[in-house]
Amino acid sequence: MGRNIDISEQLARNTPQKALLVGVELKEARPLFGVDDSLDELALLARTAGLEVMGRAVQRLSQIHPATLIGSGKLAEIAETLPQIGANLVIFDDELTPRHQRELEKAFGEDVQVIDRSALILDIFAQHARTREGALQVELAQYEYRLPRLTRQWSHLARQVGGGAARGGAAGVGLRGPGETQLEVDRREIRRRISKLKEEIEAVRAHRQRHRAQRTRAGMTTVALVGYTNAGKSTLLNALSGADVYVANQLFATLDPTTRRVELPSGRTVLMSDTVGFIQKLPVTLVAAFRATLEEVIEADLLIHVVDASHPRAWDHADVVEDTLAELEAGRVPKILVLNKIDRGEAVKPHDFHELGYRHVIKTSATEGTGLDDLLSAIEHELIESLTPVSLLIPYSQGEVLSAIYETGVVIDEVHTEQGVKITARIPARLVGSLSQFREVNGEPD
Repeated sequence: MGRNIDISEQLARNTPQKALLVGVELKEARPLFGVDDSLDELALLARTAGLEVMGRAVQRLSQIHPATLIGSGKLAEIAETLPQIGANLVIFDDELTPRHQRELEKAFGEDVQVIDRSALILDIFAQHARTREGALQVELAQYEYRLPRLTRQWSHLARQVGGGAARGGAAGVGLRGPGETQLEVDRREIRRRISKLKEEIEAVRAHRQRHRAQRTRAGMTTVALVGYTNAGKSTLLNALSGADVYVANQLFATLDPTTRRVELPSGRTVLMSDTVGFIQKLPVTLVAAFRATLEEVIEADLLIHVVDASHPRAWDHADVVEDTLAELEAGRVPKILVLNKIDRGEAVKPHDFHELGYRHVIKTSATEGTGLDDLLSAIEHELIESLTPVSLLIPYSQGEVLSAIYETGVVIDEVHTEQGVKITARIPARLVGSLSQFREVNGEPD
């Protein structure tokens, strides 16, 4: 039955599905993206997943139908259209409740699968996750999304999600206790798997925290690239670092964070990380599952917000990213805005973004190398501006401390005394506490 097979499983069998897209516009709502623009993006997501888009349907409603999301007339129209266009998959642009999905599948028949934008994004993430960490996070998001939607026809679902059950996730599905239904067994097994995945992801998170602590002790400054999906973050990282991060002209080409060294004009080196792209209506389960990865954003010394300047919805894309950063509580981190892909034209102008609080708005073309020197200079300037002024007395025996200050900060003055090196500098705020023992009080260390 089509509804019981994941999209990725269909593709593995060389039977790509043909999809009809469905969007709903509420008359009183004022969404950031209009229904047509949102469906255009949904079509890109579908093609990224390897699906063939056969058509679309839109309904404008005063309120959502509690059983089927759309009205009965539109429901009958879609059911009649599906066999005419050869579609065996219906993708709704808005998230479906378990009841919606159940009733829609009944209405469209046994051979038609019904999913929503969230399920489609989760499938794309499952296809693109290349590391153990990415696979764990996607698998967790898939289980948490599908658990409330589990019904009898989804029995043994654990074998289909994320590949994790092949490692033992569904081993106990067939063993029932007295009076238990198969559905209850499945639910209990999936909850057990969710708990296990959270433990494994927490171990990954702890590992990342140790690495960040090591970077802090070594005095390494970190810069994170953020932006709407397909804004050109990976291409920009390649251009700035000479790296070979995977690049593709599609949504969510990069899931797993990649970190490279980048040299600034002064010769100072920073660590720059590429991160997963954001998108409107990003599933809540996915944001939660990827929180360990997104901590790279929260803990960065500087964020580079990359916007596809050639995209007609560039401003709205930037707005989505700003909202997501606020949700992640990353608002305190200094930011630079990069208007990328200017070689393709400019749908927005730099001054449009000053009201978002950006002091530096840089225009670049990562593919042609345009504006990269300006960006590196802006990074250096912003990092200097965010530094904290200190006056320290470093004993000669603490040469590594002096090296760290030169590596991460800006030395304004240095005087050699009998007690050690008296230094006036600006350093990252995160290092101030660890160097407090060297603070000068009346000419002596504190």
